Amino acid sequence: MTTSSSETPGTTHGSEAPHRGTGPAGATDRTVRVGIVGASGYTGAELMRLLAGHPNLEIAFATGASQAGTPVGELYPSLAAAYANVAFVPYEPGLADDVELVFCGLPHGSSMELMAELLPRAGKVVDLGADFRLPSAAGYQQWYGDVHTAPELLDQAVFGLTELCRDRVSEASLVANPGCYPTGPSLGLVPFTSAGLVELTGIIVDAASGVSGAGRPPKPNTTFCTVDENFTAYGLLDHRHTAEMELTTGAQVLFTPHLAPMNRGILATSYARPTDDLTTAKALDMLHETYADEPFVVVSEAGPSTKATLGANTVHLTARVDPRTGWLVVISALDNLVKGASGQAIQNANLMLGLREVAGLPTVGLMP
Repeated sequence: MTTSSSETPGTTHGSEAPHRGTGPAGATDRTVRVGIVGASGYTGAELMRLLAGHPNLEIAFATGASQAGTPVGELYPSLAAAYANVAFVPYEPGLADDVELVFCGLPHGSSMELMAELLPRAGKVVDLGADFRLPSAAGYQQWYGDVHTAPELLDQAVFGLTELCRDRVSEASLVANPGCYPTGPSLGLVPFTSAGLVELTGIIVDAASGVSGAGRPPKPNTTFCTVDENFTAYGLLDHRHTAEMELTTGAQVLFTPHLAPMNRGILATSYARPTDDLTTAKALDMLHETYADEPFVVVSEAGPSTKATLGANTVHLTARVDPRTGWLVVISALDNLVKGASGQAIQNANLMLGLREVAGLPTVGLMP
């Protein structure tokens, strides 16, 4: 999708996903060289973990400005077996000349500074940052408080919540990967907002995230002594991910994020007012029908848990309609570093490169 100011993502299913399945029709044996710009953070490390098991994608370079020269296995011992002789390198534009796609895992505000030179060299880019998620420079300044320095590229960017924009992602050269918070609530709410089954004002989303969502560099509010045995709300009334939820749902959203004392995972509870006689059974049927063919969406009557999604590129959804208060409640859970970031980035890259959408992506979480 070209993210213009008047366009919001819509649902796409079934026949519009030629490379989604696991069968021969979407299979390919070719090897594709990719690069990672900003690989030393948590999302970069998660990209490297998942790409180590990808049947088609091969990492050509992994940059890390503050970690250049550091062996990958020294910074992340968990990656040592797969990248024994690999070190992070400084970014140089020419690195992108020898790859077919680049993942950008840079801090917000950084990828817009290099995208004009990076995109023509690489040909295809998946940006895990926020710089190209919103359709206008004015919207970016409103929610992020900074001037967008590459507004001429915004019309090329596709907001890559894959299940909602699959056909557009497959044709894109620049995909803006969604933020970790908007993915679950958007997938849970869009079936109802797009069908006119809920009011489009006053939707409430409360979500709690693990500490890895704040990134690898230490901050005063993410130290062990601050986070342990603590639960806090932040970003009250104006958190930046609100804009993405409103973009995908086409609705007004009041979003409150919370920091939970865990490493990974996001659990989001969304509330909306039905416009007709919606019941729990009808709400669950709507989710089942919408996502019946989606390999990375699990719909169940059971309440989702973050642990069930640990390490997997899946979103778990359920819904309830409370006859006493009249509210629709939609609950979602995901791993913020996989489906909330790096896994979804690979899902988008697979489509952009004509590979099987499921290639290299786990659907089963780790337990215990």
